[in-house]
Amino acid sequence: MRVVVSVGGSVLAPDLDPERVAAYAEAIERLAAAGCEVGVVVGGGGVAREYIETAREIGANEVELDRLGIGTTRLNARLLIAALGERASLAPATDTEAAAAALRRDEVSVMGGVTPGQTTDAVAAAFAESVDADLLVYATSADGVYDADPNADPDAAQFAELSPAELVEVVLPMSRDAGASAPVDLLAAKLIDRAGLRSIVLDGTDPSAVVDAVLRGDHTGTDVVPPDADEPNRWTEER
Repeated sequence: MRVVVSVGGSVLAPDLDPERVAAYAEAIERLAAAGCEVGVVVGGGGVAREYIETAREIGANEVELDRLGIGTTRLNARLLIAALGERASLAPATDTEAAAAALRRDEVSVMGGVTPGQTTDAVAAAFAESVDADLLVYATSADGVYDADPNADPDAAQFAELSPAELVEVVLPMSRDAGASAPVDLLAAKLIDRAGLRSIVLDGTDPSAVVDAVLRGDHTGTDVVPPDADEPNRWTEER
């Protein structure tokens, strides 16, 4: 089973906590030990936002801000690589081609951001599409996809399951609202729809939740299921 896991920076290293990074490395090692080919895309999180806000105040333009964010994602990726040791690629891949090559070498392929204007959400979707992944998992600080921002709307309802096209429809209006925080951005949703990627959006605060979702399909988040998609073989075997 080939899986790409997108780990938010705020989930991996909210306070640069070495125990949290080690716990994520252990979760990924469990997936690899179970026979999964694993690619990981790491976000920037709060550290990236602090750098970006500081740079904005001193006059940096948007491309410069994006590059700061990309640099932070790659630092976070290096933290994870250090925790994974010899199982991981030596350095964060700087494009999906290099990330795919690491998978072919039977390494855990780790990358951060790639290019200005593209979030790590979209990088993960592009990576998953490029390697024909069986599953794409977004480990976020939210526990799934909602019909509104649950931080602002107490009546927001979580979706248990969506099609990729429905995901685009849900995320589109959120992307228009200033300050809105969709768990997956619009470009990522469109790539998921284009590729027909089976995906899961879940609360990644506990790294073991990613293991349960990948190996058994057990989670409390949102499934994104393409029409007529079969369950991954591993889930059927586990049951």
